[in-house]
Amino acid sequence: MTRYVDGFVFPIPRQRLEDYRLLAQRAAEVWKEHGALEYREFVGDDLVLEGTRSFADVVAAADGEAIVFGWVLFDSRQARDLANQKVAADPRMAELLEASDAGFDPRRMAYGGFAPLI
Repeated sequence: MTRYVDGFVFPIPRQRLEDYRLLAQRAAEVWKEHGALEYREFVGDDLVLEGTRSFADVVAAADGEAIVFGWVLFDSRQARDLANQKVAADPRMAELLEASDAGFDPRRMAYGGFAPLI
């Protein structure tokens, strides 16, 4: 099968990073339960390379915000589409977001689905 990846990047207030980590850990379990092969998130550490646009610029990060970059791996686009439908309908996701004060704002997230190139 051809693999497929959803990629994303967004800012989180640094003082809420641990709260967000706990939220993401639980969300990853839901995604894996619904078909994701891998779910990874990383916090920005070295974001400036002269001559390029940084992820912080892309998401208009403010002072005091950390950059989170992640991806979710699926067997195929079809598997991704099905998993994302199931995740969106899973009441645990709404409960997680409602119960969390992690500072996650999906309107500030850059996101996309990616097919293999090399």
